[in-house]
Amino acid sequence: MKNLFTLAFSLLICLPFQKVNSQDTFSIVAVDSITGEVGSAGASCVDLFNTSFSYDSFLGVLFPGKGAINCQAYYLPANQNNATARMNAGDTPQEIIDWLVANDVQGNPAIRQYGVVAMVNGSPQSAAYTGVNTDNYKGHVTGPNYSIQGNILSGKPVLDSMEARFLRAEGDLACKLMAALQGANMVGADARCSSNGTSSLFAFVKVSQQDDAFGDPSFLMSVRTRGGAGIEPIDSLQVNFDAARSCNMTGIETIETFDEHFNLYPNPIVDNLSIISKETTAHDLELQVLNMAGERIFTTQFSNAIETKTSHWSKGIYLVKIEKEGVIFSRKIIKL
Repeated sequence: MKNLFTLAFSLLICLPFQKVNSQDTFSIVAVDSITGEVGSAGASCVDLFNTSFSYDSFLGVLFPGKGAINCQAYYLPANQNNATARMNAGDTPQEIIDWLVANDVQGNPAIRQYGVVAMVNGSPQSAAYTGVNTDNYKGHVTGPNYSIQGNILSGKPVLDSMEARFLRAEGDLACKLMAALQGANMVGADARCSSNGTSSLFAFVKVSQQDDAFGDPSFLMSVRTRGGAGIEPIDSLQVNFDAARSCNMTGIETIETFDEHFNLYPNPIVDNLSIISKETTAHDLELQVLNMAGERIFTTQFSNAIETKTSHWSKGIYLVKIEKEGVIFSRKIIKL
């Protein structure tokens, strides 16, 4: 049974004329290249009780197993529908951004803001756009597998704090997205909510697994509050989140479990990496090695044992991931 904590996501094509002006919003989209999860989270100082939106996560569109798009700042569903079409057509994040800027429905891309992430040929890519006429403070920050963007903010520290919390958070993608929102949990993060004594008026987190249906994410949680109520939606969202989800586990087997099934040596590595299954009959094992940017640098299938050259790898930390009969085992290694 999937956990749905707000109204199910529906196609925005049903709302062709609805718009939200000058949203004063902060948000994040991200992909997990290991689990295949895609997610979106955001918050804004818009009183949704005064709009016809029946769900709070309208800013983000998730494409299971593929990517995610957030559309904000003078939001128009028609632009979001176009972004959806470009993702489904196979465009990269930057190609989607370029197309949206060149084909804005109202011919005014300078007031829009977008964040896009996607898996492209097995590796994550991201892109963002902040129009020059979007209300200040405005900006975005991107990493290999995430894009964080905001407008009418109290300043750049809001985005920096979101990024820092996202990067250091433990747990699965939902946990990391929730942590990113907490990074913006400060009075006036969305500048127009300063008088309300909160960061925003509504907040949401949603994540799709690879096998989820489009528009039906496995995890969807949101909170909306009324202007003047003085209720912090991110705090309320966190309470509900904690009651429904634990962020102590990543959804991937622990190092101890990895070592119960495989011998990996040496670690740290220099020129070679060897992996031996402790089950002599093991076969059809899929091995992937990813760098800390989430980029897949090596992949192969093996049975029982494998040795591979690593002398050409850059120094740093890598994640070794082995899939065996649908179970993922992983651990970090260091390249000297």
